[in-house]
Amino acid sequence: MPGPIDDTLKHLIEWSPQDWVVRGGWSAAPATLIDADIATITGATDKVIHVAGPPDWLLAVDFQAGHDTVAKLPHLLLYNSALFKRHGLRVRSLLVVLHRGADSPQLNGFYERGFPGEPFDVALRYQTVRVREVPPEQWLAGGLGTLPLTPLGDVSETALPGIIAQMKQRIDREAPPSQRADLWLATYILMGMCYPDALIETVLQGVVAMEESVTYQKILRKGEARGIVEGVAKGEANEARKMLLLLGRARFGEPTPEAVAALDALTDVRQLEELGVRLLQATSWQELLGV
Repeated sequence: MPGPIDDTLKHLIEWSPQDWVVRGGWSAAPATLIDADIATITGATDKVIHVAGPPDWLLAVDFQAGHDTVAKLPHLLLYNSALFKRHGLRVRSLLVVLHRGADSPQLNGFYERGFPGEPFDVALRYQTVRVREVPPEQWLAGGLGTLPLTPLGDVSETALPGIIAQMKQRIDREAPPSQRADLWLATYILMGMCYPDALIETVLQGVVAMEESVTYQKILRKGEARGIVEGVAKGEANEARKMLLLLGRARFGEPTPEAVAALDALTDVRQLEELGVRLLQATSWQELLGV
């Protein structure tokens, strides 16, 4: 879930980690964020929640918005084991399913792996929160860190304006001024997974000037930086493609339409450079590109 949604969900945990302990079904306890120190594992979160005991324990929260949630269960087991090995504390896993399309009946709170007909070799118990099944009253009564998920709960479109009005009352009353715009921006971004843009803009119109949000500015800067990097990479790929086409014409003659299409589909600079080296040994466009 790269991009604004991923950034938004990270901010929700940062704002009030204790909210996620309660939402997962565990007793309220002091909670703080710590560095996971397992960032070398692909896809692993860089932060986990340290919950005060006794005994102290860790909570790993994993948000899911894609359609491959079941395939992610082995990753939950891996992260759980890696965190225990790294920090020496027992770990609980919380899977937050953000919308109906990411859900599956196989998400039953228990994942096991082993050989058919034999007892399982390894297993993981995890808690699941299906956001769409949570009544809005529960989100509204929870902490500010989970409040932006309220519109994703069991809410009809006709009830949305009233829900937003109740959220505004809480945010105006409890959130520091510096955090209010960030909470509304999080709400705006998360609603984009479930509602059409026109409806979102209508119900949130006039709520806040999101341009004042620190999170909004960070997302903009990330987007600009990503755009610059992508632009440079695209320019380099175009130049490499032009050079490959020029040298290929000199060696093989005019390319076929299939060869041109294959070249146009290549966007990775390293791959194009490898083709440039192979061009010295190839005898035709077909041999070079496999078309």
